[in-house]
Amino acid sequence: MRRIRVGLAGLGYWGPNLARNFDDLAELGWLCDVSEESRERYAPRYPGAMMTASFDELLADDSVEAVVVATPVPTHYELARLALEAGKHVLVEKPPAMLAVEMEELVRLAREHDRVLMPGHLLLYHPGVRKLKELVDSGALGDVLCVYGNRQNLGVIRSTENALWSLGVHDLSVILWLLGEEPEEAVAYGRDFLQPGVEDVVFCYLRFPSGRVAHMHLSWLDPHKMRKMTVVGREKMAVFDDMELERKITVYDKAPWEPTETYGEWRTRTGDIFSPKIANDEPLRLEVEHFLSLVESGPGDHREALDGLGVVRALDRLTGSLHG
Repeated sequence: MRRIRVGLAGLGYWGPNLARNFDDLAELGWLCDVSEESRERYAPRYPGAMMTASFDELLADDSVEAVVVATPVPTHYELARLALEAGKHVLVEKPPAMLAVEMEELVRLAREHDRVLMPGHLLLYHPGVRKLKELVDSGALGDVLCVYGNRQNLGVIRSTENALWSLGVHDLSVILWLLGEEPEEAVAYGRDFLQPGVEDVVFCYLRFPSGRVAHMHLSWLDPHKMRKMTVVGREKMAVFDDMELERKITVYDKAPWEPTETYGEWRTRTGDIFSPKIANDEPLRLEVEHFLSLVESGPGDHREALDGLGVVRALDRLTGSLHG
């Protein structure tokens, strides 16, 4: 398989992880960051990559087929737009835009230029979340009734984005992917305890056209570190817990039932509890491999971009509710 030449913008928190994977799986041709200190730190590690503070200089290299955007969130839309307009395939970290109209513009550009636009929804490539999707789609849980996510910890406290945008984008992308539909109702409540205008704790409620509902508890002011997603089905229930080292997925054979002889009196039943084996593959490597395969084969139906649009639409509506 040929080595696709890639340029990466952003060497802050997440960029170095992307650089490591792209250096393994592609040709890492450029590293771009406004910080001279960051460029000097990573130049010896990637001697084959050109270093620059100018995103325009990176885009001007016609040999670069794909651009990775891992800069601060407020810059994602503008840099992704410039890259698509320059005819590059784009992997942009989440969220790719902070307004639905901006994400719609990115999708339009991707279609117009026939280029890949892929948001970095890392959890969708987690083997545990993939198993959860398999359980939902196969009907093993019965009809899904509700989904809820817990993403809490003490820290990291952000100043440029609230808990909804910093934490909620993870769980929201998973919920929409699991259910395969966008919410018809999206409501959020939160409070800014530490910094004015930056909500530290957010509760979200989503209702879908199918009648299913979802809930998210998002906080960086919590004594418990939780990274958990629960799916309640009519026949069984399943939990993805990313804090567990081995039991990432637990399936509970528990459900309500209505015996015919009790004339409407509901009861509950409890059966086995089991944890299927989950591969230890690195989600980021799987995500990068998928992006490179799309660059090689073409964007197809732009499914990844459209899924990203659904997430940004929901975030936009939740933000409007939060600040309404």
